[in-house]
Amino acid sequence: MEDKDVVRALAALAHELRLRVFRMLVVAGPTGLTPGAIAEQLDVPNATLSFHLKELMHAGLVTQERDGRSLIYRADYERMSGVLGFLTEECCQGQPCLDIARSYAKC
Repeated sequence: MEDKDVVRALAALAHELRLRVFRMLVVAGPTGLTPGAIAEQLDVPNATLSFHLKELMHAGLVTQERDGRSLIYRADYERMSGVLGFLTEECCQGQPCLDIARSYAKC
């Protein structure tokens, strides 16, 4: 993963609402969530949510799929793991803590 990709992902998560949305999608798992379900749970207007979902998609952290008339959003676990791996790949310069850091990146 390149520096610019990690910066984009971290910048997207550096907003409280986007971080909350992303965490909700991680919890939802492969089933994902519709924008309506997200907006209802977070009590945010649809237009606001739409803007933030687009930012998460632009960062590659979220995918969107059309299911009939509905849109389903899901966390992109591969990208999330890539960001975590990038942040921890040189952890402790090979010292014993490296195994602990890697186990977090594989969650």
